[in-house]
Amino acid sequence: MRRSTEIRFDRALAQLRRRLLREATFAIEMLEGSIEALRTRDFEAARRIRRADDRVDIEEVEIEQEVYRLMITESPYASDFRLLAFILRANAAVERVADHACSIAKVTRRMEGLSVPPFPAPLVDLGERIPIMCHQVMRAVLDEDADSARAITRGDEVMDDLDRQVFRALVEQIHADVETAEAAMLLYRISRELERVGDLMVNIAEDVVYLVEGEIVRHEKRRKNAG
Repeated sequence: MRRSTEIRFDRALAQLRRRLLREATFAIEMLEGSIEALRTRDFEAARRIRRADDRVDIEEVEIEQEVYRLMITESPYASDFRLLAFILRANAAVERVADHACSIAKVTRRMEGLSVPPFPAPLVDLGERIPIMCHQVMRAVLDEDADSARAITRGDEVMDDLDRQVFRALVEQIHADVETAEAAMLLYRISRELERVGDLMVNIAEDVVYLVEGEIVRHEKRRKNAG
């Protein structure tokens, strides 16, 4: 028969997982909202998104504190330790997603009154792909699906290439109409923010592989290419 302390520990781990997923869901909603505010030039919505960041900041600190408490008091090992390590890393990444959502909202507000050129197609593509990627990663977390996580990490090059395409398109736009230069530079800032969210999702996906298989796969692609 399992001891009551083990049962309490299992419940605490399950609660932490749920809190992480709720935090991630809220951060992704912020990201989606910031992209929609950009698309529709809804400057009031952009302001609301920036104010929502405090909620994620508070939750990130509380989750981190609970992870440390369990590490100290329960002396976890094997899969339990991997889960706590995963939550600690993913928690920090989720908070940064919310930060990037706020940055996009801030940039959107700076566009008020500017001559904004049409969004380059690669930027529109990034704005559609990154939230989908976020949801795919969270599904891999929920299901502890290492195969899906590995597939997500292989999509990183697509996001990098789209970001480069955005840069080239906006340089051409500035050459064609210098009056749109300020807005074009802000649009490239949006592209960089989205690309960084993609990097964070890849990091979480790599950590899912560690959680499930106990294998650290960071830099694996670079090592293979070097070989």
